[in-house]
Amino acid sequence: MTLMQQIVTIALCSVATMLTRFLPFMVFSSKKPTPDFIHYLGRALPSAIFGMLVIYCLKDVNVLGGSHGLPELIAIAVTVGLHLWRRQMLLSIAGGTVCYMLLIQLVF
Repeated sequence: MTLMQQIVTIALCSVATMLTRFLPFMVFSSKKPTPDFIHYLGRALPSAIFGMLVIYCLKDVNVLGGSHGLPELIAIAVTVGLHLWRRQMLLSIAGGTVCYMLLIQLVF
């Protein structure tokens, strides 16, 4: 990439990031109530994204060979346990990921 292409790429990424941050405030003013559909998305999307992440992580697990999916099962149990204990999605995902990586590198 030339220097000009790099500058244009960085500028476009910056504009796109700023647009996604500011657009909701421009579309939904504080004078009008937020539509019910947006409230529904705020409630439904975190669980849907978490479910999609679980499916993506388990799509290549082979239960008939190797460790029979034990590292994945243990990491899922840790993730669920952390989430039930603290109710923080970021902590749950990070804890499960660290657990899985440690199991893969040190045990299995």
